[in-house]
Amino acid sequence: MKPLVSWLRFIWTTLTSMRTALILLLILGIAAMPGSLLPQRPTNPVGVADYLRAHPDYGPWLDRLDLFDVFGSAWFAAIYLLLFISLIGCILPRTAGYLREVRALPSPAPGRLSRLPGHTAAVLEGTDAATVLDAAEAHLRSQRYRVRREDDSISAERGYLRETGNLVFHICLVAMLIGLAWGSLFQFKGTAIVVEGQAFSNTLTQYDDFGAGAAFSASHLEPFTVRLDSFDVRFETGPVQTGAARDFNAHVSVSRPGESETTGSLQVNAPLQLGGDQVSLLGHGYAPVVTVKDGNGEVAFSGPVVFLPQDSNFRSDGVIKAPDARPERLAFQGVFLPTAVSGGASGMVSAFPDALSPELLLNAWSGPPKQETGAPENVYALDKTGLTQLMSEDGNPVSVALTPGTGYKLPAGLGSITFDGWKRWVKLQVSNTPGGWLVLGSVMLAVLGMAFSLTVKPRRLFVRVSGPGAAGARGDAGSSPADSTPDDSGVGIAVSVAGLDRVDGRGGLAEAVAALASACGIGATLTPTEDEEKR
Repeated sequence: MKPLVSWLRFIWTTLTSMRTALILLLILGIAAMPGSLLPQRPTNPVGVADYLRAHPDYGPWLDRLDLFDVFGSAWFAAIYLLLFISLIGCILPRTAGYLREVRALPSPAPGRLSRLPGHTAAVLEGTDAATVLDAAEAHLRSQRYRVRREDDSISAERGYLRETGNLVFHICLVAMLIGLAWGSLFQFKGTAIVVEGQAFSNTLTQYDDFGAGAAFSASHLEPFTVRLDSFDVRFETGPVQTGAARDFNAHVSVSRPGESETTGSLQVNAPLQLGGDQVSLLGHGYAPVVTVKDGNGEVAFSGPVVFLPQDSNFRSDGVIKAPDARPERLAFQGVFLPTAVSGGASGMVSAFPDALSPELLLNAWSGPPKQETGAPENVYALDKTGLTQLMSEDGNPVSVALTPGTGYKLPAGLGSITFDGWKRWVKLQVSNTPGGWLVLGSVMLAVLGMAFSLTVKPRRLFVRVSGPGAAGARGDAGSSPADSTPDDSGVGIAVSVAGLDRVDGRGGLAEAVAALASACGIGATLTPTEDEEKR
């Protein structure tokens, strides 16, 4: 049993040492690096899938090591937890010891002040020990020293804020870890595309993609609805940086339960704050408005269809699906060109990102009706299983170029499609990372604590007197003449003054000792210590 207790004590002592905490902090920083170098599944599942397809040799091994979900992996949580325990184990005993030290008086003056740096001594005539000690105490208290006075000596100390700064720094580091863990467990982030005139409600079913922490619950979502009333875009039309974005402004209406509807403006880097949730503008594009009629003359689909931009001039690709068309379902693959011009051998291209002369290019597909399974389907890709591309009378695939207000009648009486116009869409991101205020506040306090730690000078000063009026005067063997009674006649008292910096490399000790010596009524001729003389 005793060996087990010894081993446990050794493990605990090692884990709670400051060296171990620093090593774990370094390991945590190294462990977080893959999270910024590799796509992460909670935030970029498409990127992870693309990476695995592009690197089939070692990609699966990285996946087995959870390098595509670093911050949710067991090994990262283990490092995080060990660091947390190590810091707590360092701080608690250190804080208890510091509190005991603050409540206690400074240590008594050493018996041989001549061994301390900055030592000076002299024999004073016409005064007594009490007068010297009173003057020394008044001077030290005026300099904000904590003073311990005895019959023949005074010891004083200041600079306790240095250790206070150290403790504040480490406590804030623990608080920052708590804030980061809080945010990681309860955070969420989701995106949704909203077309002009349509609305987004903050429910899980309304998101196009969504990622959240392990402790997140759908009940944490703030209830609100954002309607996109209009979206204003301005591009550079001058000769310099033609087509560069100059202004994006989404005019929205916000509805919340029990509150009247409000209007607002949503811009890049100027999100809306709705309760604890932040609504940001990430991107925008075009949504052609089309009407599809089937072979029976019925409207099989009508409305805007989101097309995704492919280049800086907003050449956009998209898919139009009419699964309810009869007698055959219809589908279209298309390209939307905001400012359509001829690109020569490359065909039609967009010459400018704004919709100056929009054109919709389409290919058509048809197939027998498909049974609905309820399985999710990518709205931006066309599954051609069971579909046949429509051919024109000359045997070539149907290729349609439509401008707003024009339409095309499909061959074999399968129906028609009309390009009614276009609208803009925006991509909204709704996110909430609780604990951010705790992390920010902890960082600011940690910096303040470190500033105290680096600037405060912990210092000790001592005064010892011997002679008439100095009760308990020391005359120990081996003491220097300055530390003992100068003669046996009782005329005059010996006064020794010295100081000690608790941190190497600090300046100003000689000046502090000289000022104290002057207050005691002796000159400030400093003598080296015995160790310095030996060197």
